Amino acid sequence: MRRGYFSDGLGWLPVPLSMLTHPITTNRRRVQDPRGRTCVDRHDRSPMMSVEMFRGVLVRERKRADRSGDPFMLLLVNISALEGAADAAIEAVAASKRDTDVMGWFQESVIGLIVPYVGAFSPSLAPELERRVTVEVAQRLDAATASRISINVHAHTHAKDVPVVDPVDPLLGDFRARPKSALIHDGLKRALDVLGSVTLLILLAPVMAVIAVLVKATSPGPVFFRQVRIGQRGKPFTMLKFRSMRPNSGHAIHQDYVTWFIKSSGTQSSGETGVFKLMKDPRITTIGRILRNTSLDELPQFINVLMGQMSLVGPRPPLAYEVEQYKSWHCRRVLEAKPGITGLWQVTGRSRTTFDEMVRLDLRYARTYSLWTDIKILLATPKAVISGKGAC
Repeated sequence: MRRGYFSDGLGWLPVPLSMLTHPITTNRRRVQDPRGRTCVDRHDRSPMMSVEMFRGVLVRERKRADRSGDPFMLLLVNISALEGAADAAIEAVAASKRDTDVMGWFQESVIGLIVPYVGAFSPSLAPELERRVTVEVAQRLDAATASRISINVHAHTHAKDVPVVDPVDPLLGDFRARPKSALIHDGLKRALDVLGSVTLLILLAPVMAVIAVLVKATSPGPVFFRQVRIGQRGKPFTMLKFRSMRPNSGHAIHQDYVTWFIKSSGTQSSGETGVFKLMKDPRITTIGRILRNTSLDELPQFINVLMGQMSLVGPRPPLAYEVEQYKSWHCRRVLEAKPGITGLWQVTGRSRTTFDEMVRLDLRYARTYSLWTDIKILLATPKAVISGKGAC
């Protein structure tokens, strides 16, 4: 089979030439079903990318869009309810695509169409794409059959001043194919989380009891501080900490500081370092400052780990107003790994690093994590805490 190369802006992906050009022949039709098997039919139709290849192109398109700032759209056509009319739906999508669009199986019985380079994102783009496909479907199927087709358009856009369009990123997390080795690592990681959190909660119970008494005795208010954080794939959860601030302290000071820190990250020179945590926060109590300097305020998060909301190792879970300041590529840190108590950036630079560098460390961890990586980070954490690098 002759092969060509598809460039996604990050590298070159070898694929069959037929999948790049989608030729429509007049004497035969060769297609691939969702499992990647080639089928020959009696009508004309463009070849379809297999699920694995299409998802790979989709992930690369998302990365390209994050680097370039160009939005793109993903059209999904669910044909699972059709009986013997799937060919017409596929031909309708093929007739609607541009030469630069990529068509394939998103999953079994779901046709995907990646529409890159849409220029400045407009609220009218998504419904216009859906309308175009609907018109092509109506020309090939009767109204009753066409009504059983589900068409959805998702957009990956950096624009914040347009009505909400279903994003692409959650789809990548839910449907991206993962090798068996990654699934095994997930199971081992969860086993380590459960065993580690239970063991540490038992061993540190006396210390946590003393801290609870000190917090209650030195400042009015609850022992625990509950705060909503953003977890994996953007799912919010309530994170526990020992309270280190005075009761009813507002978050305006921290929000302003975090906004400045994230936005200034790209303007800092390579020799500059920032501090992600707010120094000399006037809201912190005396005992709270000691707890923060020693990271003892984070001990209750072992409960979050035991509940499956966090991991022992992973990216720091952000606040909602932090995520609002993220660039698109920053958001991958809350999509590709479960948040953790400690992580690669904590043991390498703790709080003293640029925000962009912190995100790059989180993404590196998400790409390469293993049980041994987690163990090495856990073993390096006490030294980072004792040395106080960046702790505040």
